Amino acid sequence: MSSIRILGNPAAGRGRGAKVIGELRRAFAPFGVTDLRATRCAGDEERLVHDALDDGIQTIVVAGGDGTWSKCAVALARTGAGADARMAFVAAGTGNDFARNLSAPAGDPIAMARLLCTGSGAHERRVDMGRVDDRWFLNVAGFGFDVAVLRAARRSRWLRGPAVYVAAAVRELFTYAGVDAAVRVGDAGADTRDGFTRTAAEWSRRLLMVFSNGACFGGSFRIAPGARVDDGALDAIVIADGPRWTRAPLLVKALRGRHLNDTRVRHARDGRFALQFHEPTWFEADGELYRTASDSCELATLPAVLRVVDSTGND
Repeated sequence: MSSIRILGNPAAGRGRGAKVIGELRRAFAPFGVTDLRATRCAGDEERLVHDALDDGIQTIVVAGGDGTWSKCAVALARTGAGADARMAFVAAGTGNDFARNLSAPAGDPIAMARLLCTGSGAHERRVDMGRVDDRWFLNVAGFGFDVAVLRAARRSRWLRGPAVYVAAAVRELFTYAGVDAAVRVGDAGADTRDGFTRTAAEWSRRLLMVFSNGACFGGSFRIAPGARVDDGALDAIVIADGPRWTRAPLLVKALRGRHLNDTRVRHARDGRFALQFHEPTWFEADGELYRTASDSCELATLPAVLRVVDSTGND
């Protein structure tokens, strides 16, 4: 059995992480795995990943949500240690979106312990990540409406789980003003593709721009239903803004992944995108807020930079 260390964020999921860490401790103990470390403060994930690599750990089990998973994945991938260590995901956060792209039992600590410790049914995959300029992300980067929703969700004190994002989205439907942006797909010098221009960016008022490695975001939205985390590309979902009363039906479609045929939605799959704004702009990457360094930015895929544990059959 390869060496295993469990990393957990007790604060994930508004305290759910602490409960899941306890469940993991009990699930792995019968297999003799007792090496468990918890984050002590925000941003502690990078230190814990580096400590695990220094100790020769081969499998890092991360209990948290998309934010915790992303920070651990970025720390692991940026070291170039993908050939030496792999990552497994246990859901303890709010949305837990990235794990939906895998078959491994992220929501079942007992099944995950059995998978990792016996090797029965285990399957290893190399998956992609993405970047906004030099900011790496695991699952999704977004501009516009999702930034407003994330801010509103963080102000919520009563709801938990995906309901936090759904309720915040409903509130922002009637207040969010949209963002002016131009989008270019791929490298300059080519023609148009999937409704986007390649040679010159066209300005328009956007409701939402999501650049997705995986299929889901926001806990419930199947924003890029055809996306794969190992295809070497990002899926761009760019939604034009319109009358506010038209927003809700479109987002209901997005909950089910049925929005791509809407005339307001443009979809492209590519390894590189460029965005232009009127000023530096806020964006979210795996649920964390950042600001672009200038009025433009580049997004690109980072192919096969992370090794993850999956269940046999999800290739």
